[in-house]
Amino acid sequence: MVAPGSVTSRLGSVFPFLLVLVDLQYEGAECGVNADVEKHLELGKKLLAAGQLADALSQFHAAVDGDPDNYVAYYRRATVFLAMGKSKAALPDLTKVIELKMDFTAARLQRGHLLLKQGKLDEAEDDFKKVLKSNPSENEEKEAQSQLIKSDEMQHLRSQALDAFESSDYIAAITFLDKVLEVCVWDAELRELRAECFIKEGEPRKAINDLKAASKLKNDNTEAFYKISTLYYELGDHELSLSEVRECLKLDQDHKRCFAHYKQVKKLNKLIKSAEELIKEGRYTDATSKYESVMKTEPSVSEYTIRSKERICHCFSKDEKPVEAIRVCSEVLQMEPDNVNALKDRAEAYLIEEMYDEAIQDYETAQEHNENDQQIREGLEKAQRLLKQSQKRDYYKILGVKRNAKKQEIIKAYRKLALQWHPDNFQNEEEKKKAEKKFIDIAAAKEVLSDPEMRKKFDDGEDPLDAESQQGGGGNPFHRSWNSWQGFNPFSSGGPFRFKFHFN
Repeated sequence: MVAPGSVTSRLGSVFPFLLVLVDLQYEGAECGVNADVEKHLELGKKLLAAGQLADALSQFHAAVDGDPDNYVAYYRRATVFLAMGKSKAALPDLTKVIELKMDFTAARLQRGHLLLKQGKLDEAEDDFKKVLKSNPSENEEKEAQSQLIKSDEMQHLRSQALDAFESSDYIAAITFLDKVLEVCVWDAELRELRAECFIKEGEPRKAINDLKAASKLKNDNTEAFYKISTLYYELGDHELSLSEVRECLKLDQDHKRCFAHYKQVKKLNKLIKSAEELIKEGRYTDATSKYESVMKTEPSVSEYTIRSKERICHCFSKDEKPVEAIRVCSEVLQMEPDNVNALKDRAEAYLIEEMYDEAIQDYETAQEHNENDQQIREGLEKAQRLLKQSQKRDYYKILGVKRNAKKQEIIKAYRKLALQWHPDNFQNEEEKKKAEKKFIDIAAAKEVLSDPEMRKKFDDGEDPLDAESQQGGGGNPFHRSWNSWQGFNPFSSGGPFRFKFHFN
């Protein structure tokens, strides 16, 4: 009896005739089995039933070595190979069984199954027909007839697929090949043919899946590795392209197309990796130069142009070069309107340029495509705050400096304006009042923008001198009257006011 859940039980559920293995009795006289071989066979059978496949295989290896003419040893070893998913190794053993014992229908039926899966339909049909002529059991006869019908159907479908391919009707060819490959799952040639159809239909990733299977099903399949590498390359996946072309060169280091392709991919891969390292280090100008080299190295594949411009757009944005960033990001978005990275980087550049409506629009578009991105959510909130803030008092505009101005530029602008608008310069009362208001704004702008912490708050859309924007309210200690600003030194870098200036 076969124990439920055992390896042979699981195999039997797929190939019922394999259960013959458990009850297979070898006749010593017929097989010429000696005591040691018998021991290996019995122990191997027990190990197989227990699911210890590697140990069972070792026993059957020993049995074959001990008696090369023992069909039972070959059959049991073939069964272990199948249980381990090694059909290629099982096929020669089944062939040897049939050579040694022509009327062993279980082995012939099993070989027919494997040949059918490999797409060797004529050979499979020959096995099934011979089973029917060899006085099979009822189950074997039923199985052989069923497989013959299936094989005939596959022959017809394969012929239709080839005709459709020759007529350039690739969609029809794929439909036929899908049906054939449900049965002939190990047919490398048909997988390569379907891959070609997928390529023609603009579905490279599906083609890659079939070619990867073909590279495993056919020994030394350099052509499959080459095609996989070129497809990955055209998709912009340079790292996987490099990995696959290396597999080709492992099989044939003198393969001309693989070697030429390898040199190109390796050069491109090196440039891109170097550029990304420079971005991590904050060396955005150097990174931009590298990505420009990427576009020169591979001008034919648009994916590298788009990805390079996307990263250059990012570099300009991070390097606070908003005009350049907006220009390059816009080029990317013309090619890929839904490119979230380009939308985010252009939005940041718009913020630097104080184009808040445009920044909000970009962030909202990006959020439509990636609503869970925290960076987008925070950027949108910041842009909305800055828009609201711009409708009030803008300290950068008061001093006439850009949002990315250095502290020295802020102090310089402040000193110039402080001298220009100091109320002592004005004699007319109306002009003096106007100057006092202007002067207070100038001083407040300098107070906020020269203090890193206060400036960060303002850059995030919060006015540190506005009581309304401060949590808890409590008034504004910096909103002073003109009297409180008198007697300060506009040439001081900050701190308590120590000097009193009067201007004639």
